[in-house]
Amino acid sequence: MTIYGNLKGLKSSHIKQLEHLYEQRQPGDRITTPEFAQALAAISTQIHQPVCSYINRRGQVIRIAVGTPSQTQIPPQELPRQGAQRLSGIRCLATQLKGDTPDAAALTAMARQRLDALAVLIPTGNGGEQRGGTPSGSVKEAYLAHLVPDLETPWIVSSPLSLDELSEKDFDDLVDELENEFQESGFETSQFQESESDGDRVLLVGLMTEDLSPQRFQDSLEELARLVESAGGEVVEIVQQKRSRPHPQTVVGQGKVEEIALRAHKHGANLIVFDRDISASQVRNLEAEIGIPVVDRTEVILDIFAQRAQSQAGKLQVELAQLEYMLPRLRGRGQGMSRLGGGIGTRGPGETRLETERRTLQRRIAQLQQEVNQLQAHRSRLRQQRQQQAVPSIAVVGYTNAGKSTLLNVLTHAEVYTADQLFATLDPTTRKLVITDPETQERRTILLTDTVGFIHELPPPLMDAFRATLEEVIEADALLHVVDLSHPAWESHIRSVMEVLDEMPAIPGKTLIAFNKVDQVNSETLALAKQEYREAVFISATQRLGLDTLRQRLVQLMDKGVSPPTLIER
Repeated sequence: MTIYGNLKGLKSSHIKQLEHLYEQRQPGDRITTPEFAQALAAISTQIHQPVCSYINRRGQVIRIAVGTPSQTQIPPQELPRQGAQRLSGIRCLATQLKGDTPDAAALTAMARQRLDALAVLIPTGNGGEQRGGTPSGSVKEAYLAHLVPDLETPWIVSSPLSLDELSEKDFDDLVDELENEFQESGFETSQFQESESDGDRVLLVGLMTEDLSPQRFQDSLEELARLVESAGGEVVEIVQQKRSRPHPQTVVGQGKVEEIALRAHKHGANLIVFDRDISASQVRNLEAEIGIPVVDRTEVILDIFAQRAQSQAGKLQVELAQLEYMLPRLRGRGQGMSRLGGGIGTRGPGETRLETERRTLQRRIAQLQQEVNQLQAHRSRLRQQRQQQAVPSIAVVGYTNAGKSTLLNVLTHAEVYTADQLFATLDPTTRKLVITDPETQERRTILLTDTVGFIHELPPPLMDAFRATLEEVIEADALLHVVDLSHPAWESHIRSVMEVLDEMPAIPGKTLIAFNKVDQVNSETLALAKQEYREAVFISATQRLGLDTLRQRLVQLMDKGVSPPTLIER
């Protein structure tokens, strides 16, 4: 007899008590017996953990698990196959040690498994003491929840019941009425389950606080949606909340947490992504209440980098960034790092190492730091060789998806991978650009280096891990700042790139801004950019517009320089 769930710290006597529950057959026409419910509550109180029992319609206990209903769900392949309007034929009897009503995570788990019913027992006390004359560990009250054919409000929860009231309910009649209701409405219970898809179905959560303008908030949400799509996920809905500051335990308030759980269930979402960095304790609290994995913006970016890194150096830096991000978040990830798998926030060279102990992670991080330092030294030697050849270098910088790699390909035939997605390329690429002066026919050679795209609030682990790459910016003679003028937030993108550059120890004093994708821009936007940035050049890399002008301006940039732009205050 297998006991599922979190068994860490349980005594052998506790395991035997749990195993004994398998032997207590339940009546088929009743939800449970008072004796079985009391035994479940008693062992749950002794081990200070919730316990779930799953019972089929014949009254056989088919699974005992330590944990909440959301933590102990029966795998889909193990659920009985039923008709389109049928329930699974399994009910769950669960204890709940925190809170006085069934939480959203438990109810969502009931829906995803199409359970006949969920009975939640609220025990008294926390141990063997007496409380108000009632033995601690006995059932104080119970709640009965069941599904209804409605995705908006898919369940009904009873008012508090005594144990006698719960055990006397006619279970056969309840199931018959429910399945008749599903049949008459034509509602298929499979809609309660997660949609089958190759990627993640993601519900985004955005929190607008006092320090964010409405436009910045909306731009950030739209960017997060693009990030999720770049990571291979599908955004099914965006939930927004406005409050003065994040809730310390759950980021959003309790009511919003319940709404998130309902909406995630409605759309079959299997991942929640927050548009801000959230702490390990907040992740733990949210996952416990919603019953779905929760990640933040940084984890999505790290996942994209894990997918896109091609070179050994890139993979090395991604692993380092992942481990540095995960190290302080090891607590609360669940036993065995159960979140590791194949979805957003779990891929990459370092994923198998996240299950090791903290000291092992620290040793691995130290080793990776040393390897990155060696990579840094190697690139430094290459740069010194180029400098000895007296060939000026220009680092191509800009917001992600601004068209930097496309421009490099057009100018130098570099054949760097490009795509209309965020962070399509990660590894730096250096190519020679030979420019002929139209008047003197003098040939000038410049080295162009494509760099990783920047983004608003670039995660610090990435800044640290990619310092070897970003040193291409520091050591360059000048910068070519490529801006996607067709993007509605192009002004914000300029500010974000400059904020990242300002955090670097030293950057070239000469900068040329190249506004890209002018073929997709209306006349008003073009006029505004020309007025604000009189020294800029306007191009379209894909349509090869303005490239001759750009080449000549690059020569001028190396000869006499261009004043760096100033931040726009709006």
